[in-house]
Amino acid sequence: MTILKRFKGETDLRVSIAGLRPGDKVLQIGDRDPRLIAYLAAQAGLNGQASALVVDDEAAKSIKAAAKKQGALVEVKVAPLKTPPFAEGWFDVVVIPHLIGTMRPHERVGTLQSARHVLRIGGRCLIMETAQRGGLGALFSGRSLDPHYRAHGGAEAALQAEGFKPVRILAERDGLLFAEGMKPDLT
Repeated sequence: MTILKRFKGETDLRVSIAGLRPGDKVLQIGDRDPRLIAYLAAQAGLNGQASALVVDDEAAKSIKAAAKKQGALVEVKVAPLKTPPFAEGWFDVVVIPHLIGTMRPHERVGTLQSARHVLRIGGRCLIMETAQRGGLGALFSGRSLDPHYRAHGGAEAALQAEGFKPVRILAERDGLLFAEGMKPDLT
């Protein structure tokens, strides 16, 4: 995988864990990590598709600039996160970086339901978020998730509540937590 050699630091981890294959269709929801979708687009390749869903024009500009800088082709759509303007079952992978745990409960539910809607059967929803820190690190960390969200199972519980099966923690490393759920076949 030559792409991993091009990028340094935590992006290598994020791209590796996303596990895209050439030809995959990937959607990033939110703009918390504008460069990530450009890296994922490179991994999906020319036969794949990379899209981003953001809530405003400023976020769209940020993602477009990051994609242009990396030389990646990314389709960016501005719409409410709970009503994505994409066809049902279109994407293989939906990536939600650093967003779900900071949302209000009704926003989180709507966002995960829309992710499930646009995923194909067997497609994966990958949540990337800051791992829970303990001790002094928790006191001084500027990045914190909703304590209610954490207390009720975090990303795993949120994915399960919206019908993803199976759900698992892929990794907790370098201050990041990666949780994944699959869209099941309901027949």
